[in-house]
Amino acid sequence: MHSEIYQIKMKLDILAFGVHPDDVELSCAGALLVEQKNGKKTGIIDLTAGELGTRGSGEIRKTEAAEAAKILGVEIRENLEMADGFFQNDEAHQRKVITAIRTFQPEIILCNAPDDRHPDHGRSSKMVADAAFLSGLMKIETAVNGSVQQAWRPKYVFRYIQDRMLQPDFVIDITDVFEQKIEAIRAYKTQFHNSDLDEPQTYISTPDFLDSVIYRHKWFGKMIGVKYAEGFISEKMIGLKNFDAIIKENT
Repeated sequence: MHSEIYQIKMKLDILAFGVHPDDVELSCAGALLVEQKNGKKTGIIDLTAGELGTRGSGEIRKTEAAEAAKILGVEIRENLEMADGFFQNDEAHQRKVITAIRTFQPEIILCNAPDDRHPDHGRSSKMVADAAFLSGLMKIETAVNGSVQQAWRPKYVFRYIQDRMLQPDFVIDITDVFEQKIEAIRAYKTQFHNSDLDEPQTYISTPDFLDSVIYRHKWFGKMIGVKYAEGFISEKMIGLKNFDAIIKENT
């Protein structure tokens, strides 16, 4: 991670982690946009530059990620510069994530799917969740520019759903922001279908792939009677103070 981000004195409400640039856009950008409309501060941290991807390069994908961040209007977007494909869920990598969590002190963390086609996704999900817990332990010290950081544990860690169709624990209506989400996905011109590029065809660069993303959001939307939704998985039980919270949400 670039040292200058630790100069930022900013508390975020929601911090989304993605192991590759475009993970967040494909899976939970709609939720970020919805919460921004509710006055929440949001940010994105990419763990790698996705440098092992067949199309484009790590530097190109960072540029595309910056463009997508502008479209999404997030407060921050940073990259922890871990090794694509080869990072491990060990102390050194967890400490990078802990330092980021303590820097931005989010109430909610969104992270990769617990199990997916790409092995990085599940490994990242476990690493971020582990780091989120460890970040709350005072005896684990992290320091930035000589200053010891305060311990911080987010209230919730939610996993978003990616390539594999996992059963969500809850879904969020993203109908009003869906077109903006798609615009952010299309910022990754090297990764998704683009007939102007002379690049090898990959699993995600076919027209059918983006269609499948749209259909998945339609399916999640159908679950709650809206046009589009994003699904999330929670290990922690989500509680309600009373039934009015549900009734107001569905009137």
